Amino acid sequence: MKGIEHIGIAVNSLDVSIPQYEQLLGVPCYKKEEVESEGVITAFFKLGNVKIELLQATRPDSPISKFIEKRGEGIHHLAFDVQNIKEESARLQENQVRLINAEPKNGADNKLINFLHPKDTGSVLMEICQEK
Repeated sequence: MKGIEHIGIAVNSLDVSIPQYEQLLGVPCYKKEEVESEGVITAFFKLGNVKIELLQATRPDSPISKFIEKRGEGIHHLAFDVQNIKEESARLQENQVRLINAEPKNGADNKLINFLHPKDTGSVLMEICQEK
């Protein structure tokens, strides 16, 4: 793993949260993107080498809807940048870390992504991502 790529934060409303984060962070939102397969709209902020990703659900059965229903708004996941997602996935599996998806899939911000099972990561949802 090369380092933290972004921190994902679940929010109820991007219309409310984007101005809050622009004020808090002192930087503008540089990109909004819908990831239909995940049922979310994302908004990104760049802080040095790390991004903040706000995630708003677009449907009631999305993982973000379920997360907010159980826990409320807040940190959803930590994402790590990897050089080769398939090699990193194999390394993690060799070390008894389960992956949520059998194969990497398309994510926001031009990335291939996969999530690590939180039962194998100290109850923290982690994502690995690779630039396409």
